[in-house]
Amino acid sequence: MIDETDMQHLRRCVALAEEALEAGDEPFGSVLVGADGTVLAEDHNRVAGGDSTRHPEFALARWAAEHLTPEQRAAATVYTSGEHCPMCAAAHGWVGLGRIVYASSAAQFVGWLEEFGTPPPPVRPLPIREVVPGLEVEGPVPGLDQQVRELHRRKYAA
Repeated sequence: MIDETDMQHLRRCVALAEEALEAGDEPFGSVLVGADGTVLAEDHNRVAGGDSTRHPEFALARWAAEHLTPEQRAAATVYTSGEHCPMCAAAHGWVGLGRIVYASSAAQFVGWLEEFGTPPPPVRPLPIREVVPGLEVEGPVPGLDQQVRELHRRKYAA
C-alpha cells in the first residue's frame, strides 16, 4: 500500500525527472531509501551523453552494491518516476534490492511513445515482475503518472 512517505519520495523522483529533462536528457528520476527512511542516494537519467545504460535505477543498484550490505539492500526501497526497464530490473534483482515503487508503468510509457509518434526503445519494456519474479512492486500512482506523462510529452512531442 502506497502511503504519504512513499508519495513524498515519488514526488522527488518526478522532480529529478524534470531536472533530467531540463538538462536535455530523458525524464527519469529515482531515489534509494533505507529501511529507516533515510534517503541514501538519488539520480536521474544521464543517457544524453551517449551511454544508453546511464539510467538512474542502474546507477542506484551499483551504488547499493558498493555501499550496502546484502541485508541493507534487501530492506531498501527504490522509488522511481517510471517502471524499471529490463536492464535496470535485472540489476535490481542481481544486487538484491528490496521493494520498488514507481509513479508510471512501462505499459503507460510505451503507450505515450506511440501517442507522440516516437519509435519504441531498442529494448522491449517489460513489467518488473517478468524480470524479477516475486519482488514487491507497487505502481503506477494515479496523478503522479500524469505528471510523468507531461514530462515525456515535453520531451517527445515537441
